[in-house]
Amino acid sequence: MKKIVFVCLGNICRSPMAEFVMKSLTNKYEIESRATSSWEHGNPIHKGTQGIFQEYQIPYDKHKTSLQIGREDFESFDYIIGMDASNVSDLLQMCPEDVQDKIYSFASESVPDPWYTGDFEETYLRVQQGCQTWLDYLEKEEKNGKD
Repeated sequence: MKKIVFVCLGNICRSPMAEFVMKSLTNKYEIESRATSSWEHGNPIHKGTQGIFQEYQIPYDKHKTSLQIGREDFESFDYIIGMDASNVSDLLQMCPEDVQDKIYSFASESVPDPWYTGDFEETYLRVQQGCQTWLDYLEKEEKNGKD
């Protein structure tokens, strides 16, 4: 089973949103989320993200807390997906050279961080669209025998 991890700065807004939106779309992959920083380590999912989950009836782990990406994650995940260009840059600096090909950008446009913008709805709409695009990509890869 392919392993996917979504990564943002703090792992309380965007990456857990992507994790649980993607889990609501498919159960074919092991899906998690992480942070590039330790700033929010141990903190729960932001209340704004939880509000989006409740509004759109997206199941989520109410006990999930922020985790920073670690060395073992770079080895174990098949797709390491940064939510914005800064996250991707940080990931490339953090990871061993031999696994840099596992790092991807979530979308062609960065997903705005609602911790700063306060607009969880806009972030959700971009995350939902991006997760569907990723799901289509992964299914195409499987169909073409790249699994």
